[in-house]
Amino acid sequence: MPEGDSVYRAAARLHDTLAGQLLTSADLRVPAHATADLSGRRVLEVAPRGKHLLTRLEGGLTLHTHLRMDGRWEVYRPGERWAGGPAWQIRAVLGTDRGTAVGYRLPVVELLRTADEQRAVGHLGPDLLGPDWDPAEAVRRLLSHPARPLAEALLDQRNLAGIGNVYANELCYLAGVTPWTEVGELPRPDRLVDRARHLLDANKLRSGHITTGDTRRGHQHWVYGRAGRPCARCGTLVLTARQGTPPQDRVAYWCPYCQRGPAPAGATLRPSRGGGGRPPGR
Repeated sequence: MPEGDSVYRAAARLHDTLAGQLLTSADLRVPAHATADLSGRRVLEVAPRGKHLLTRLEGGLTLHTHLRMDGRWEVYRPGERWAGGPAWQIRAVLGTDRGTAVGYRLPVVELLRTADEQRAVGHLGPDLLGPDWDPAEAVRRLLSHPARPLAEALLDQRNLAGIGNVYANELCYLAGVTPWTEVGELPRPDRLVDRARHLLDANKLRSGHITTGDTRRGHQHWVYGRAGRPCARCGTLVLTARQGTPPQDRVAYWCPYCQRGPAPAGATLRPSRGGGGRPPGR
């Protein structure tokens, strides 16, 4: 599932192409809205809300889409060949004189009144990249279930909107705790929330979800995607396990030296050679 910064960039691309333009073509290829006629309406804006995209149209309508795991929007110049996938994967087409936005494999395509947007996104917590960002409210929501594993709580969009599995793992590392550490055990949840905001804001205009400050390939993350490789700080091999409850489980990554706290039964926690670096976030 895309992180909030990826959705922010997608919204910016769509906004640049569509905002202020009249729709010369509009095709929603989902049964609920297959007969909707949006041609001739002006696009007011495309706004991200956590991991949701809201394309607002004149006349009080909003096209609500969500990418989840496999969906994406591609933008094409007039006359350019659509090369984002086969036609049967297309779920939405929004065309203007400036260009055409094509949504592939979108699992959520919903046309609703703009006044009813809260029905689609009202459950979300403070948006890490949105104008409603409220760090105190984000901390309050995280701590409302103090026994919940930290990674699960970070992935719950009702707490704070925009964190995916990359940032959930990296934030646990930066806090110096394992993904299974209870939220209530965090010494400074406010610092964790501030880091989350900083990371997404730093990456919202670039790809890669860089958390280390190093843009070189293979050096962009502390632990995410690095199972079996040495921790960049201490040299201990990074471990991996499943996190959460199926079917919503995710892969968790952690360094057993730099991160204190519980881990799945049977996990090998003995540090390998090379240990000795100062754990982060302590």
